[in-house]
Amino acid sequence: MDRSINVKEFAFKYGMMIILVLLFIFFSMLIPKFASIRSIFSILEQVSMFGVISIGVTFVIITQGIDLSSGSVVALTSVVCASIVGGEGGAGSAIFAFFAVMSVGALCGLINGSFTAFGGIPPFIATLGMMTVARGAASLYSGGRPIDASSDAFTAVADFNLLAIPGLVWIYIIVGIISTILLSKTKYGRHVYAIGGNRNASKICGINVKRTLIVTYGFAGALAGLAGAMLTSRTYAGNPAYGTMWELDAIAATVIGGTSLSGGKGSVVMCMVGALIIGVINKGLNGLDVNPYWQQIVKGGIIIGAVLLDTLKSRRST
Repeated sequence: MDRSINVKEFAFKYGMMIILVLLFIFFSMLIPKFASIRSIFSILEQVSMFGVISIGVTFVIITQGIDLSSGSVVALTSVVCASIVGGEGGAGSAIFAFFAVMSVGALCGLINGSFTAFGGIPPFIATLGMMTVARGAASLYSGGRPIDASSDAFTAVADFNLLAIPGLVWIYIIVGIISTILLSKTKYGRHVYAIGGNRNASKICGINVKRTLIVTYGFAGALAGLAGAMLTSRTYAGNPAYGTMWELDAIAATVIGGTSLSGGKGSVVMCMVGALIIGVINKGLNGLDVNPYWQQIVKGGIIIGAVLLDTLKSRRST
């Protein structure tokens, strides 16, 4: 009896890691060179961009919120970033571009958080509005056309490798480490969990709920801006069409990683595992030449399955 309980607990705790390994083995058996070092780094590089977004979304969902605007913020920040570096910008403009677009993303997030915290607007509606505004602003700013960003100093961020690991993956790792410390080792992180667990109790305990929510949405927006800069560096251009449906991938990675949609539960590490699962599925389905429409159906089914698992966990704990 005790052994069966331990097996269930092990499955609940490490199930997603097991699924990640099984998926990788499955696709490796069907697709030649899927398990090659080059293929693995390609997956990691693809994951790094929407994975950065998913980390910010994890913070938001832990507070019982949601962010539907991240993909559009990527589009807006990508064209702003490209306009700053252009085709001949030096190292100074490249560094400034990263900080500038993270500030633009943070501003979008702060607006989301302010509407939610002070306006009482549900996060779904507030971020849905920002999704439309940011996408429109990206098209207006760029004239609906891509903007060149082929500056050597700027694209070097995506082109360089350290210890055979792509630069964008290093950025993802660093963001993951900082975010893990922020969420699990700081007073702010404890406040995020507390608000998601019980907002009214958090107020009674003296937590500034409104300020914490605004900071959280601002942080998520800044990471979406960083993802926009990363994508621009990788593709040598900013484009108002970038980031389409990335919010879906980010939310999927977060939920698959075990972050509870009811708030109060989640971790950055498991979010990164969820992002890897999405990345392996994307790479595997593309390698098998699966119709893109079917890929969307598969992702939708995965999200539903992850939410169902979360529901079962909640029932089991009550």
